[in-house]
Amino acid sequence: MSTSTPAVPPAPAPAAGPKVNRLGLPVTDYQGAKSTLCAGCGHDVITNTIISALWEMGVEPYRVAKMSGIGCSSKTTNYFLNRSWGFNAVHGRMPAVATGALLANRNLISIGVSGDGDTAAIGMGQFVHLLRRNVPMVYLCENNGVYGLTKGQFSPTADYGSKLKSGVVNDLPSVDLCAMAIELGCGFVARSFSADRKQLLQILRAAVAHRGLAFIDVISPCVTFNDHPGSTKSYDYGRANERPIHELGFVPTWEKAADEVDVPAGGSMDVDMPNGGTIKIRKLERDFDPRDKVAALNLLRECHEKKEFLTGLFYVNPQAENFLDLLDLGPAPLATLPSSKVRPSKAVLDQINEELR
Repeated sequence: MSTSTPAVPPAPAPAAGPKVNRLGLPVTDYQGAKSTLCAGCGHDVITNTIISALWEMGVEPYRVAKMSGIGCSSKTTNYFLNRSWGFNAVHGRMPAVATGALLANRNLISIGVSGDGDTAAIGMGQFVHLLRRNVPMVYLCENNGVYGLTKGQFSPTADYGSKLKSGVVNDLPSVDLCAMAIELGCGFVARSFSADRKQLLQILRAAVAHRGLAFIDVISPCVTFNDHPGSTKSYDYGRANERPIHELGFVPTWEKAADEVDVPAGGSMDVDMPNGGTIKIRKLERDFDPRDKVAALNLLRECHEKKEFLTGLFYVNPQAENFLDLLDLGPAPLATLPSSKVRPSKAVLDQINEELR
C-alpha cells in the first residue's frame, strides 16, 4: 500500500491594507466627526472634498489650524481633520483669530471655513482687511444666500430678484465676494458649486499650493430654506445655469512625471505655483487668462450684468507677497522664541515711557 504526502494548502494572501497617501496616511486620518447638518446640505459635499484634497496633497494633519466663525458653515470644521488644531471664533471674527495664529506660528497651514453671513455681513470689516493683507490661508465661503440657523432670511450675497420659500423677493443688490477679493489684492480667487465636486477638488488642491490668501466662494445650497423654485442658489438652478469658464487640473510636483491631470491638450495654459505644482487650464468658450487682474474684474462685472453663474479660477497671482513676508518676521515662528527675544526689558520699557512723558 503506497502513501502520499497530503497537499499543503497555500497560505492565504495577506489582507490588503487601506490606501495611503505620500505620507503613508489613510484617508481616515483626515476625517472628523459625523455631520449633524441637514441631509443633502451642500456643506457636507464641501467637507468631503476638503478631506480628499488635503489627503491627496499630503498635508500633515497636525500642522493644520482650522478656523471658523458662527453659522451652519462654521460647524463643518468639526467634520474633517480630527488630528488638527481648531478654533471656533465669535461671529464674523474668524479672520482676526486666523491672522493672530499665523503671526504666532507661520508653520501652520490654516483652513478657514465661513458662510455668506459670517463673511459678508457681521464679518465684512474683518474680511476686507484679511484680503488687503493677503494673509496666507485657504478661506472657503460656503455661500447659500440665507441665514440657515435663523430660519432662512436673505443674506448679503442673495441675488437681486431671488425669492424666499415664503415668496418674499429680494430687493437689494448682492455682494460679489470674488470681485471684492480681486480688487483688494487677494492672489487666488475662485468660485465653484458644491454639486461640481470634480472642479472644486482641483481648485482646492491648487489653493493648498498657493502662498498667500486663497479665497474660494462655493455656492452651497441650503436644502431646508433655499432649494426651491425662485432661488438662484438651489441645486436645480445651479445645475441648469452653471457655466465653467475653463477646465481645471492641478498637478503636484511629485506627480508631474505622470502628468495625471484630467485636462485635454489644446488651447491650454500652465501656471506654476511657488509651493510646488502646476495649475493646468484649458480654455472653453471664453478667451480668458486668470493671471490678468483687469480681465478678471471685467469678467465678473459682465457676468453680474448678464446674471450668469460662472465658476472657475477667476484670478491667480502666485508672486503676490503675503502678510507674513511683508512683516519680515524671520523663519522661526514667534511662538517658539524665548521671552528674551520677544519681550522688551525693563530698561527698554522705562526708556519708552520716559520718551512719552
